[in-house]
Amino acid sequence: MTEITIDGLKKTYNTEDSEIVAVDDLDIEIEDGEFIVLVGPSGCGKSTTLRCIAGLESITEGEVHFDGRVVNDLRSRDRNVAMVFQNYALYPHMNVEQNMSFGLKLSSKLSSEEISSRVTDAATMLGIDDLLSKKPGELSGGQQQRVALGRAIVREPGVFLMDEPLSNLDAKLRAGMRTEIQELQNDLDVTTIYVTHDQTEAMAMGDRIAVLSDGILQQIDVPEELYRNPTNEFVADFIGSPSINLFDVEVQGQTLIGPNGFTYEMATYETGDHRRLRMGVRPEDIEIDDSGSELAVSVVEKMGNENFIYGQLGGKEIVARTDASIRPEPDDQVGIRFDEESVYLFDTQTGASIKTKTDEISPSQTQI
Repeated sequence: MTEITIDGLKKTYNTEDSEIVAVDDLDIEIEDGEFIVLVGPSGCGKSTTLRCIAGLESITEGEVHFDGRVVNDLRSRDRNVAMVFQNYALYPHMNVEQNMSFGLKLSSKLSSEEISSRVTDAATMLGIDDLLSKKPGELSGGQQQRVALGRAIVREPGVFLMDEPLSNLDAKLRAGMRTEIQELQNDLDVTTIYVTHDQTEAMAMGDRIAVLSDGILQQIDVPEELYRNPTNEFVADFIGSPSINLFDVEVQGQTLIGPNGFTYEMATYETGDHRRLRMGVRPEDIEIDDSGSELAVSVVEKMGNENFIYGQLGGKEIVARTDASIRPEPDDQVGIRFDEESVYLFDTQTGASIKTKTDEISPSQTQI
């Protein structure tokens, strides 16, 4: 097991015209045996960070420590890490057993009997022991992913590094493999850093989640805190599906005035000296209530166990996540309301959070 400290990590790439900063002054401490997920949109620096930890990319500035030891200058093979890639990276001319054992034969002094024992144990753990004689072309995507995981497991590394390992699988298989990876990590108790662009996957899997944007760490915390207490508008918008509804509002006393006459009365929360704010409310916090303001329904997505109701409120499109029994039709008018405790407020200039769900306010509902 390995404790990892990332201290002031910076990675830049030089082009003919400019310097591209892929990761900028990143600080993260990862505990021994922890499952950390790096999440963010494409180009945010999450895969580059993973490759710097693995030793596949040089570090421009800063240090990476394994158990207190600086590993910047260590070759990848000397860092005791195992990496699982998005494209599986299996050798097509080798069977499953050969793929799983190949790295050990190159990098260790283990006997053939010890290597074979490790491969058999890992294959049994992953439920692919009956596939050892087959080649990758004969396997499904899920089976190939298990082989890639098995190849990492047999090395008995101090760190697992996983770069979007499930992105090539269909939705149902992804959900199953997601659970299997979590169970595997719990059983092996190996420090794991997992990269994904899928915030749902991140929320379901991570002990903690690090949200990145443009190479900069926005927030690192447990899933519930990211959802309830985001540090800024970017995190609030990125975490949650469907995304949070956001409005530009003017502040007049305790009244928030949005587009086209939309107003919301803050009964208990003091808005301070702010004159303009960004207001957010999550789709699942919106209730359908005839006494509330009217939402002009445009689209209803019927998901089976719930519905996503899209419509116009004050000229702004919003989405409400409701029970499946609520089934308005397009062009219907439905009343909506939400609790004041569910309101998020953000600074219009910096995006910093001013009010989140962690703020202490009255439990009574305020209508809109």
